[in-house]
Amino acid sequence: MSEVRLTTPSFLVLGIIDKLGEASPYDVKVEAARTVAPFWSVPHAQVYAQCDRLLEAGLLSEVRQAGGRNRRLMSLTEAGREALRGWLADPAFVPVEARERGILKLWFGASPRVHAPVQIDEHRRTLDAYEGLARDVGELLTRGQREALEFGIRYERMMVDFWQWVESREP
Repeated sequence: MSEVRLTTPSFLVLGIIDKLGEASPYDVKVEAARTVAPFWSVPHAQVYAQCDRLLEAGLLSEVRQAGGRNRRLMSLTEAGREALRGWLADPAFVPVEARERGILKLWFGASPRVHAPVQIDEHRRTLDAYEGLARDVGELLTRGQREALEFGIRYERMMVDFWQWVESREP
């Protein structure tokens, strides 16, 4: 077992495999896209790299399925569960890294008249999807999942409001 620096993507992989019980890297990618992608995206290649790193560090164990595609199924080791529990219990604040391309374009002089209407439409579309999800399956979500969804709803409302403000300032 080697010492490895764990990052947020490391914990994303550990958390998804923990929720699923066992999973292939592909299963992790699909579950991430289905669940956490709206607030934390992870590139496909990074999932595979994280799985390999976590396996090498002894935080995951691996079993190969016999026959067929010989899929790798991974599950958390006790060390992996301990690492995930420690991360979940750590209240340390890490500043948000906002990565909104439209805001970056504004900074460099893009036309609000061109960008604001598109941003308003797209953020409204996402807001509608999140509100629909809350209506349709909100009762089935865990408290943490529902709170994460609520974050998405509030964020999208704020973005609609922000871009409407930007649009209203245009002469």
